[in-house]
Amino acid sequence: MKSFLFLSISFVALTSTLSGIIMMSVPDGVILNLPLTLLKDTPFKTYFLPGLLLAVIVGGTNFIAVYYNLIVHPKRYNWAMAAGLVLCIWMLGQISLFNAIFWVDVVMILIGLMIFLIAYQLRGKMLV
Repeated sequence: MKSFLFLSISFVALTSTLSGIIMMSVPDGVILNLPLTLLKDTPFKTYFLPGLLLAVIVGGTNFIAVYYNLIVHPKRYNWAMAAGLVLCIWMLGQISLFNAIFWVDVVMILIGLMIFLIAYQLRGKMLV
């Protein structure tokens, strides 16, 4: 369970940070096959700011959770729970902002819920 949690938060940390960096590097969305028309009803004109926020907020929270799990810090499961929650909130915000649901959104919400629930269970075992 601990290894699966670690792999999951590592996966999210890497993919969200790399996606954010790509979105900032090529803000027209061409590399990630994201048409600018997705942004038409949003406050964004390019993918630069969403990419920055994705890398910092989602990637950053998950990297902190990875770090705390690596050093076996007492708050490691709290950070993993926060990382799962941040991912779910990010995805729900994205769905509401774009007013559309893509298959990857559903997968990432499920991963976020799984991270949260596994960390919550491990945290409970640690307190007993």
